[in-house]
Amino acid sequence: MSKETALSLLKTLLPRGRVFTDSTSLVAYEADGGIDKGLPQGVVFPYNAEDVDRVVSWAAQYHFPLIGRGAGTGLSGGAVADRGGVVVEFSHMNHILDLDAQGRSALVEPALINLRLDERARRAGLYFPPDPGSQRASTIGGNVAENAGGPHCFKYGVTTNYVTGLEVVLANGRRIRVGGHALDYPEYDLCGLITGSEGMLGLITAITVRLVRNPPAVKTMLAVFDSVEQAGHAVSAVIAAGLVPATMEMMDKQINHMIEPFAHAGLPMDAGATLIIEVDGYPESLDAQMAEIDQILQQHGGHVMRISSNEEERARIWLARKSAGGAVARAATSYYTVDITVPRSRLAEMLLEVDKLCARYDVRAGHLLHAGDGNLHPMLLIPDPEDPDLMRRVLNTAWGIVRKCVEMGGSLTGEHGVGIEKREFMAEMHTPEELMTMWDVKLAFDPKVIFNPGKVFPSPGAGETGPFAGYSAQSRLEPDREQSRPSGTFIPAKAEEAVKGLVALARANQQVYIGKASGSNPNAVTLDTSSLSGIKTYAPDDLYITVGAGTPLSEVQSFLARKGKQIALTSPWPSSTIGGLVATNLNAPQRMRYGSIRDNVLYVTAALTDGRLIRTGRPIVKNVAGYDLTKAFVGSYGTLGLITDVTLKLIGLPRARRSLLVPVDDVRHGLIWARQLLPIALNASALVLSKGYEGIATVQSRYLLTYTAEGLGEDVRCELEQVRQALHAAGAPEPVETDELTGTDIWTAMLGTMSGLQIRVGLPVRELPAYIQDQARHLQDIPFIADISSGFVHAIQPAETEAASWLESLRKAALINEGYAIALSVPEGLRTNPEDVLDRWGYQPQGLEVMKRLKARWDPQGILNPGVFVADL
Repeated sequence: MSKETALSLLKTLLPRGRVFTDSTSLVAYEADGGIDKGLPQGVVFPYNAEDVDRVVSWAAQYHFPLIGRGAGTGLSGGAVADRGGVVVEFSHMNHILDLDAQGRSALVEPALINLRLDERARRAGLYFPPDPGSQRASTIGGNVAENAGGPHCFKYGVTTNYVTGLEVVLANGRRIRVGGHALDYPEYDLCGLITGSEGMLGLITAITVRLVRNPPAVKTMLAVFDSVEQAGHAVSAVIAAGLVPATMEMMDKQINHMIEPFAHAGLPMDAGATLIIEVDGYPESLDAQMAEIDQILQQHGGHVMRISSNEEERARIWLARKSAGGAVARAATSYYTVDITVPRSRLAEMLLEVDKLCARYDVRAGHLLHAGDGNLHPMLLIPDPEDPDLMRRVLNTAWGIVRKCVEMGGSLTGEHGVGIEKREFMAEMHTPEELMTMWDVKLAFDPKVIFNPGKVFPSPGAGETGPFAGYSAQSRLEPDREQSRPSGTFIPAKAEEAVKGLVALARANQQVYIGKASGSNPNAVTLDTSSLSGIKTYAPDDLYITVGAGTPLSEVQSFLARKGKQIALTSPWPSSTIGGLVATNLNAPQRMRYGSIRDNVLYVTAALTDGRLIRTGRPIVKNVAGYDLTKAFVGSYGTLGLITDVTLKLIGLPRARRSLLVPVDDVRHGLIWARQLLPIALNASALVLSKGYEGIATVQSRYLLTYTAEGLGEDVRCELEQVRQALHAAGAPEPVETDELTGTDIWTAMLGTMSGLQIRVGLPVRELPAYIQDQARHLQDIPFIADISSGFVHAIQPAETEAASWLESLRKAALINEGYAIALSVPEGLRTNPEDVLDRWGYQPQGLEVMKRLKARWDPQGILNPGVFVADL
């Protein structure tokens, strides 16, 4: 069938006026905000998810490329149809479907403007932190596709840290949900893989995001420096002091001269560089934060510090910062924005290199930086886009900047994406093995390659038959001829030894269980990671640490505590290793303050059974150069590959940490009080209701409600005072205040010391109180701890004879409420007695077929931890 006939059939699938194929309509969609162009063969306007289903089913049948598009503000050509096909324009799917203030979440359609979501959230006392510079125009769906960042990412993280669920249409036209309103579903993190995949894995029809409390107060400072290098060193000094400003933005003299006549924000015209530093929190803490930052900046050459005196002045400053693109367009006919990220400690060095390249090619540029993230945006001016020599020099400058960034251990794109613009540079940052691993992800989701073809991956070279440049089937490692097949217990000392051993085991079709994972095959090999241990890199200036996967968590935390640092991982079991925690994705209540494991792992090194040894990222916060492979390994239970080392974010030890312990005699009262406290949580690191914890002599009650806050001393005092007032107004007993016990400590003690079947029930936060009351008969006589902010109930059933039926009852009710119930720790009797064996997972992900295809590509023989996780269902 001809393309024209197929397009005619497409018009019959949707109401009149939703499909366009005329040249006049198509030319409006040949470009996004970048310089690349490509004319589509059609444009379709879906109004709902069912429309998208029909379009994708049609495309799959006639093998038509589909390119998702939101507002077209992207800067890398991601929404450009450079290989033809049909643009799916989502502009009519722009609604907030649900905003749950109590559960701090929202369900939105993909074309909702970012700023509209944030405005709606703020009316409910909440905040959606990812705010790219195009926030006033860009859509949430586009932000998810590119894993967009923005000025507030240093403190709050990027888009992927706020997306908990997606509804997505796969290449066969089937619509599935990955993730959801609950957290840590027992499935591969397909949601994390889709986020930042540039529309290449499916078409998103709905997005579930989490929200945070809107900080009650903000202060913004302008600081002047004589040079950008000087300002860069000052930024590093602020971070080294353990301070966490909400933003640290930098603009150089060139940018100031362009922006000030446009925005009239009072930017200093003679400054070599200007820093915008913003702190947020309780009003009582802001002066102290600013005073400490002011002192550090002055020690590093800062002067003319100016703190905005009112909201109007602060708004002008931010209007200036976010209007940079429009202001630069007044100074030159066009400009080219380079998007790169380097480790923070190399920021000043990278700025010097950019200046050298601009001088070498005689190109004018202005610097715009998310300095706290190491994310640079040199803006190369193009006075005459029709001048071929100028354009050659501009592009040579840009490519030189990208190459130098990669040499420094950075990313060729921090937030704009690869798209068309940088696809040919991917082979400079990633090995062929790593690119092939990404291609495996593409084929697991989109076997027919219909979604946004030609993006991200470099084009095949001359004579190459693979899907991208540098590909070679022989590039995968062959086993060493002297490497014998491991048997019994395999204890590799290096990653290279591990990957060779896995190749030999795969060739023999020999099952392998990693760590303490157990299986029914007595002839299986146990892979012990204890020799893959130790601290490999400690980088306090860049706030990361790399450790061997077999390193005990306690060893890492002890080392860091001596340095005034920590990682946001906790385990109930002293023998827990870093790799084991990442593989099982076990999150403590402190996630409400510091994020989950997936938010704190920057990248892993992993060995696949076909001989590939891959690194899944870089030691930087902003990196969108390809698919986020790290997410696939978090919570995969060792079924996709062997994690050999892990790189994690460092955070400073809190300056203050205190808890309020509230005695509770009636579980209903405890749940009511907890719901009233949740909206207060800003610096909270735990809000838990427990039963059965006996470690507190001073509080005697059937239940215990614990609220822990940590951070700056003033913020902790203010927050706990608000908690006291709320409890008093609700008629709760007077709480006991302590600095010796936290909610996470209680969680750790209960799970680490109590024996029996341990389960985790995961639910949407707003469903948790009703669930606990409805299941009172199953919870009243056993120990449990409810993590109120995350929607978890951890419970322990000591009676093995009742365990299976007890779990099934709790599970049935959880599944009805869009949740799940899984067994975390199973007693020996329930693993070995055929009559008592229980279903550990009891959950079938909607993306199970994608999971199976990914497992088959990364572990073709299926030898890794067979039967351990839901991917083997």
